[in-house]
Amino acid sequence: MTTTEIPIRPEMTMESILEAAPAARRALFQRYHIGGCSSCAFQPTDTLAQVCKDHNILDVNEVIRTIHLAQEMDANLQVAPREVKSWIDAGEDFSFIDVRSPEEISVARIEHAEPLDFAAPDRYMSLPHDRKIVFHCQTGERSLDVAAYFKGHGFQRVHSLRGGLDAWAREVGLREIGKRETR
Repeated sequence: MTTTEIPIRPEMTMESILEAAPAARRALFQRYHIGGCSSCAFQPTDTLAQVCKDHNILDVNEVIRTIHLAQEMDANLQVAPREVKSWIDAGEDFSFIDVRSPEEISVARIEHAEPLDFAAPDRYMSLPHDRKIVFHCQTGERSLDVAAYFKGHGFQRVHSLRGGLDAWAREVGLREIGKRETR
């Protein structure tokens, strides 16, 4: 679905907006500081117009444009599992980073992905900003947050694996998922 097909209106509930445009959560927090903590939270049953009123935002249509732009940006950050597999098969040089916890990785992992080293964040931020980087998690949601973070810090070729490990298993096949051996 393209962003122009998402009919967001001021009278829609936040629940229906977030269902139609998941990027709205991150966009509202980044631009307007809405929805990230108890002092700026909203209820799923609140309308967009009510949320804007509660946060003294006068231009609801600008908020809607922000949500549409965020959806478009998210779509541009995502890459299909088969495309990443083709990059691996072609021997392309890129970083493929699993952002899941060590416990999750111990259950199942994509063979060519390296686990994110949570203790060494500078290692990733010091990568060349033009390096191709693909992040993945279980479903593609957390990795999309990470990719958006890197994009916001000037990285030009960052991606999130659309659908995460779950999509990789469906689209590429279980043969590409390696079980981590316990030692």
